[in-house]
Amino acid sequence: MGTLTGKKVAILTETGFEEVELTSPKRALEEAGAEVHVVSPRKGNVKAWDHDHWSIEIPVDVPVDQANSEDYDALVLPGGVMNPDRLRQDEKSVEFAQQFLEAGKPVAAICHGPQLLIETGLIEGRKMTSYPSLKTDLKNAGAIWEDKEVVTDNGLVTSRTPKDLDAFNKQMIAEIREGVHSPVAYQSGTTH
Repeated sequence: MGTLTGKKVAILTETGFEEVELTSPKRALEEAGAEVHVVSPRKGNVKAWDHDHWSIEIPVDVPVDQANSEDYDALVLPGGVMNPDRLRQDEKSVEFAQQFLEAGKPVAAICHGPQLLIETGLIEGRKMTSYPSLKTDLKNAGAIWEDKEVVTDNGLVTSRTPKDLDAFNKQMIAEIREGVHSPVAYQSGTTH
């Protein structure tokens, strides 16, 4: 009986995710007992990027236009340079992520993954970290950027690079175990 038995987690991704940033959290979640679905705007499979080359393909469980955030307890956003850039241009993916933040559900984003959260308009005043190249973008969106292996802010878990995966996975599981956090912290006054 895992600590996350009965919990359902969505991993939102596009082709071009950094392989280990999806496979490592997915494995950690499943080992903790969670049911994990890969959600994507892409039908069929999404293709991984591994450092400097294309790699494995992972099947998409639920197309994002059929996914309902109410069916999930948490959201995970892997990085990779191409993946978040594609997701942030997909309206349904942005809305899907936004719904988790608005509901106060745990959201865990690593490396370039936080880039998608900028599009939600809901990270103002939130403590976050990311791959160093996103620091200015996140600060411009109102986030309080910190250079740490894992930063947690009311259910929002962020990490910098694959080197931080152990800390990221541990904190992600702890936040999902805690459950919904106060959605009040998410009211940034922005309207969409």
